[in-house]
Amino acid sequence: MSAKDFPVIVELSTPGRVGFSFPEPDVPERPIERLLPVDQIREAPPGLPEVSELDVVRHYTRLSHRNFSIDEGFYPLGSCTMKYNPKIHEETAALPGFRRLHPYAPAEEAQGALQLMWELERALAEVSGMDRVTFQPAAGAHGELTGMLMVRAYFAARGEKRTKVIVPDSAHGTNPATAAMVGYQVITVKSDSRGNMDVRALRQAMDESVAAIMLTNPNTLGLFEESIVELEEIVHGRGGQMYLDGANFNAMLGMTRPGDQGFDVMHMNLHKTFTTPHGGGGPGAGAVGIRSHLTPFLPVPVIEKEGDLFRLDDARPQSIGKIRAFYGNFGNLVRAYTYIRTMGADGLRQIAETAVLNANYMLARLRGRFDLPYDRVCKHEFVLAGTRQKKRTGVTTRDMAKRVLDYGFHAPTIYFPLIVEEAIMIEPTETESKRTMDEFVDAMLAIDRETQDNPDLVRSAPHTTPVKRLDEVRAARQPDLRWKTRP
Repeated sequence: MSAKDFPVIVELSTPGRVGFSFPEPDVPERPIERLLPVDQIREAPPGLPEVSELDVVRHYTRLSHRNFSIDEGFYPLGSCTMKYNPKIHEETAALPGFRRLHPYAPAEEAQGALQLMWELERALAEVSGMDRVTFQPAAGAHGELTGMLMVRAYFAARGEKRTKVIVPDSAHGTNPATAAMVGYQVITVKSDSRGNMDVRALRQAMDESVAAIMLTNPNTLGLFEESIVELEEIVHGRGGQMYLDGANFNAMLGMTRPGDQGFDVMHMNLHKTFTTPHGGGGPGAGAVGIRSHLTPFLPVPVIEKEGDLFRLDDARPQSIGKIRAFYGNFGNLVRAYTYIRTMGADGLRQIAETAVLNANYMLARLRGRFDLPYDRVCKHEFVLAGTRQKKRTGVTTRDMAKRVLDYGFHAPTIYFPLIVEEAIMIEPTETESKRTMDEFVDAMLAIDRETQDNPDLVRSAPHTTPVKRLDEVRAARQPDLRWKTRP
C-alpha cells in the first residue's frame, strides 16, 4: 500500500470486526430508556467503521505522517517562532497532581498549581519588566484583547474619552483587528526607509484622542526599533499607553526588557517563546504582563499570596471581568515553567543570542540571491523579497514556497509583512543546528537556480507531497470536509 494513497478509515471497515472487548457486566442491566431521555436514544446504531485496534493504530499513524511537525522537520516560519518542544515538558505536564487536577478545584486543594502559577508570574514579570501577569488568555490574539480591554478600562476610570489606537503599517493583522474589536478607530503610521516606525508620522498622528500605540519590537520586519525611546516619549507625552505585541519576544530574552523600553502592557506567547506546542489551532497561552497602574483592571480571579498560602482573588471592582472559563491553559503553563527553570537566567539570554546569530547567518548566505528590502543587521528573523525572480521569469514567491516542500522543509512565511512586495520571512530560532540551516539555505539557492533554468518546475510545485497544489481561493471558500462513499 502506497504511503501516499491509502483508504480512509471507513473503507477499512469489515462487518463484525471490533477493536475492544469488555468483561461481562457484574451489575443488573437496565433498559436504556431508564438511563437516557427517550428523545436522545438512537433508533439504530451509528454507522461507525468496524475495525480492529491494529487497523486503527496503523491508519492514524500513517495519516499523522501526512502532516508536517516540528519533530520531523524545520519550520522556518517568520513571525511565529516554531521551535523544538523538549519532551521533559510533557512529562512534567503529565504529573498526576497537575494532569488530574480539576479546573474548578477550590484553592485550598490546588496549592501546588497556584504556587507554580505564582512563581511563573514572578519569572515572566522579571524577564519582561512588568509588575503583574495574567495567564487567562488562551492565545496571543486573546492576550491582545485582554490587554486592550485593560487599557480601555484604565481611561474610563480616569474619565478620559480616547477614541483612537495607532498601529504601524507592518503590524500583525490581529493588532488593528483587536483595536477595532475594543471600539477604537485604527490609525496607521507608515514605516521609514530603515524599517522603523516613522517618528515624524507618529508625532503628527499622536494627540490626546489616542489611547495607545500597538507596536511589535523587534518589529515584523525582524528589526529592532532604533527610536524606541523617542517613540515612548511621544506616546507617554500625550498620555497614551504603549502596547507590545510579544510575538517576537524570543529575540530579546535576557537582553532587554519591554518594561524598561517604556511599554505599559504586553502579551507573551508562551506557545512560541517558551516552547509549549502550538499549531493546528492550539492550545496556546497568551500571558499578559502589565505595569502597576493597570493592576486594578486585571481579569479575575487574580492569584495572591498570603504567607505560605495562595488564594484566588475575585473581589476586584475595577476588573475587566473573567475572559475565560478556566484559569488559562494550565498544561502549557506547566511546560513554560519547566522551560524557564531548566534554562535559568543565563540560558534565557543564550536563547536570544543564538536565535539572532542564526538568523544573521542565514541572511548572510541568502542576501546575494534574493532582494533585501531593509539592509540592516536583523534580530531573530529577516525578510527577503522574491521580486528579482518574478521579474526575471515570472516565478512568484508563492511558487518558490511550494517548491520548498519538495526539499523536505515547511515553507517560510510569505507575503508578510504586507509592505514588502513578494515577501519571504524566515526565522530559524535557536534550536536549529548549522547543518539544518545550511540544508535549508542550499535548498533556497537551488530553487533560485531553478527559477532561471527550469521555471516551469517551480511554477508547478509541489511534486512530492501527498496533495499537490490546491486552488487556495476555492479551498477557503468551498472547503470539502465530509467523506463520501466512492461510486
